[in-house]
Amino acid sequence: MFVEVFNNKVLGISIFACFLAQFIKIFTGKEKRIDLARIFTSGGMPSSHSSFVTSLGTLVGIERGFASTDFAIVCVFALIIMYDATGVRRSVGKQAAILNQIVDDIHHKKQIENKKLKELVGHTPIEVLFGAILGIATALILV
Repeated sequence: MFVEVFNNKVLGISIFACFLAQFIKIFTGKEKRIDLARIFTSGGMPSSHSSFVTSLGTLVGIERGFASTDFAIVCVFALIIMYDATGVRRSVGKQAAILNQIVDDIHHKKQIENKKLKELVGHTPIEVLFGAILGIATALILV
């Protein structure tokens, strides 16, 4: 069973597309410098979630047919994941930024211990788009 999972080319290429997007994030931070820690963070350019699911969708379409039920299922879940990345997760990131500003304001008036929330949680639509393009391209190149 485990051997079959490790021999699954579609899964392997999709995971590679995800890791490739995470690797690219090292070079695309706001600080305009290489930041190795970004390889372990969510959010940022490009979206590894989008890269992951569009690579999977592309490969399922190639293997099973773009008119297949399998491709339709993958597409629906990919669209949900990409919508969530730009919608819900992006909103959470904006809320974290506001809460961090509140904590900073309180901190400057009083000595209280605080912990900043992670602000880079979701993606902008352009980050999702580039992640999707990366995933499709990775699938087409490695298939």
